[in-house]
Amino acid sequence: MKLFHIRPLNDSDRQWVTTLLREQWGDTLIVSRGRIHQADTLPGFVAIKDGEPVGLITYRIEGDGCEIVSLNSLIERIGIGSALIDAVKALVKANRARLWLITTNDNMNALRFYQKRGLRLVAVYPNAADHARTLKPSIPLIGLDGIPVRDEIELDFPL
Repeated sequence: MKLFHIRPLNDSDRQWVTTLLREQWGDTLIVSRGRIHQADTLPGFVAIKDGEPVGLITYRIEGDGCEIVSLNSLIERIGIGSALIDAVKALVKANRARLWLITTNDNMNALRFYQKRGLRLVAVYPNAADHARTLKPSIPLIGLDGIPVRDEIELDFPL
């Protein structure tokens, strides 16, 4: 028996999305590769458990690729993050050449999680966080586990 189900985001989810992004990301704006994303307006999927939202993925499609912009699981280790990624993969697989995302050098949990799910490290952008801070000054200087936030790391999953 599945503990949760995945469905596309809809308009009735938007207030929850805004609240979640502010709580988890500090803002609804997310910066990747010098681009500002208004993440609460992007398409995505939500994980629902016992009638309540417990996970979110947002993405943007451009050209032959699809970028995962945000991923959050409010209950870890039951497959929510993996199921959300699989939902985006299934959506874009027929029409896109690659699925990709950006994370920062301090996010070891994300790097471990994504690589275990088949994404590959394809690029490191040294000191990209400095430029990102000009677009979103709230990006901290020190991140997870006391690691300085300096670089962006690109991972992809060829489709």
